[in-house]
Amino acid sequence: MEIKEIVSLLDAKVVLLNHDMDYSVGYGFASDLMSDVLTLDANELLLITGLCNVQTLRTAEMANIDLILFVRNKEVNEQMIELAQENGATILQCSYSMFKSVGMLYTKGLKPVF
Repeated sequence: MEIKEIVSLLDAKVVLLNHDMDYSVGYGFASDLMSDVLTLDANELLLITGLCNVQTLRTAEMANIDLILFVRNKEVNEQMIELAQENGATILQCSYSMFKSVGMLYTKGLKPVF
């Protein structure tokens, strides 16, 4: 699934774009527990979370995740944007709940990690 498809499907806002809109991911993982994110071993991954803080970006960096979707209208702050820019991460935001976002992405073909 390409970034432009995710943005269109979820009516998401692109906060920071460090990839082409055609950049593709095959898998999604939704969690607010960053310890669970650290257990992942997958490429082409979209992290879906409502935990909106600098530690989320640090965890994504450690897990080699460079596409993050913040759900539930979570607002990214300037410090988070600066860190994402340094790490080459793309950040999206949407107003939907995590449950609804994941369901919509799954029905359009985004695969689960497990």
